[in-house]
Amino acid sequence: MFYGVAVFPSKEVQEFANHYRRRYDPHYDLLPPHLTVMEKSEWNDGQLQAALVHLEQSAAKIEPFDITFNRFSSFYPASHVVYMALADPEPMRHLQSRLCSGPLAEISRPYAYTPHLTIAQELGADEMHDILASLKNKQLQLTTGIDRFALLRQEQSGKWSTLREFKLGRQNAAASAPFAGQ
Repeated sequence: MFYGVAVFPSKEVQEFANHYRRRYDPHYDLLPPHLTVMEKSEWNDGQLQAALVHLEQSAAKIEPFDITFNRFSSFYPASHVVYMALADPEPMRHLQSRLCSGPLAEISRPYAYTPHLTIAQELGADEMHDILASLKNKQLQLTTGIDRFALLRQEQSGKWSTLREFKLGRQNAAASAPFAGQ
């Protein structure tokens, strides 16, 4: 099976992104608006179990954070993708670096990790330039809290489903640990 890790922004951000994705993203029906943390990988049952342990341990060591989308951008000329970019990508880079280590270490990545929310892909060059030109003048200032990430599994239909969510920080420990004052 194929697995991946993603962060889902607030419903407000998802609704905003879907306004564009419905029209410009052929993957609109396969997965809600998200920021990919770990690319699609094929795992066997043993790798899945090791990943679950690693993700749980990693989640406890990362505190929740906020991200702000502040502009539209593109990966042109590398690919014809238009996306919502972050004002400060460092919190997402930290999350990705922590999660993609140990048993989930990415051995060879042909590009630097650029956290983003895709709104248009699989476009011709002219269409991509037209879309980007029309969006460059639009104001974008959307902030969302990130307090969890999701382990996703790709179904045979191509759709992605959430296998498990991992809450960031001490949220997990606080829920299961007895109150210290008792």
